[in-house]
Amino acid sequence: MPSNPIRANSILPARREDIELQTADGLTLVGELARPIDREPVATLVCLHPLPTHGGMMDSHVFRKAAWRLPALAGLAVLRFNTRGTSSVRGTSEGAFSSGVDEKFDVAAAIEYAEFTDLPHVWLLGWSFGTDLTLMHGLDPAVAGAILLSPPLRFSQPEHLAAWATEGKPLTAIVPEFDDYLRPAEATERFAAVPHAEVVPIAGGKHLWVGDAEKVLDEIVSRVAPSVEVPLPRTWDGPMETGDMNAYANRTTAAFADVPMPRAD
Repeated sequence: MPSNPIRANSILPARREDIELQTADGLTLVGELARPIDREPVATLVCLHPLPTHGGMMDSHVFRKAAWRLPALAGLAVLRFNTRGTSSVRGTSEGAFSSGVDEKFDVAAAIEYAEFTDLPHVWLLGWSFGTDLTLMHGLDPAVAGAILLSPPLRFSQPEHLAAWATEGKPLTAIVPEFDDYLRPAEATERFAAVPHAEVVPIAGGKHLWVGDAEKVLDEIVSRVAPSVEVPLPRTWDGPMETGDMNAYANRTTAAFADVPMPRAD
C-alpha cells in the first residue's frame, strides 16, 4: 500500500467510542475515547480544552488531531470531553460555564473515568483555559504529570503553582513565541515558582498553534511516551479516513482564542 501524507483532516485507525462522564455534582458530560486498535495504550492523554465561551471545545484542532493520529502513531489513548455547558459536534455537556470553579468536578470525572477504564499513565493535556483547569484541579494521585499548551495563567493563582512545586509531578509548559497572553520569557519567570517545571518555547508559534500542530504533538509524545521516536511520521502506509471538515466550518480559527487581555509590553 502506498504511503500517503497525513493531512489536517486525516483520521488514522483507532478504537473510538463516545463516552459520558458523570460529575460529583450530578451532571453528564459528553466526550470520546480513542485507543490504539491493535495494542494496549502506553499512556493516556486527558484533554482539557480552551475557553468554551469563546469557541473552545473537545474538537479544538490540536486535540482533534491528537485523537485522530496519536493512537496509531504513538500508541496513546486520547480522552476528549466537553466541560460543563460546552457544545461540539459530539453534543452538549450539561451545566453552565463556571470560570474554572465548578469545572473541578469535570476534571475529577475525567480522571475517574480514566482510572475506572484502567487507562495507563494518565497525563493531563491542557490548552489555554484548560491549562488553568490543570493547575487548579489536576493534582490527583492518578495523574502522572501535565503538559500545558499556551498557558495564560489567568484563572490559576500562585498557590496552585506552589502546590505543583510541592508535589513534584512532571509539568511542561509549551509556550509559543508570539503568544497573546504569556510569552516564553515571562513564562520562564512565572513558572520559576515550580523549580522542576520545563518551559519549552516554540519559535514562530502563536496561541492557537495554527500550522504548528505537528510540532506540538511531537513535544507531547516525547514527554508522555519517551520510547516513541519523534518527530512522528508525516505519512501513513495503512488505511486512512478523511474527516468531515465541514462539521467545523462554523468554528473559525479565531473562535479557539480566549478573551484578549492587554499585554504588559
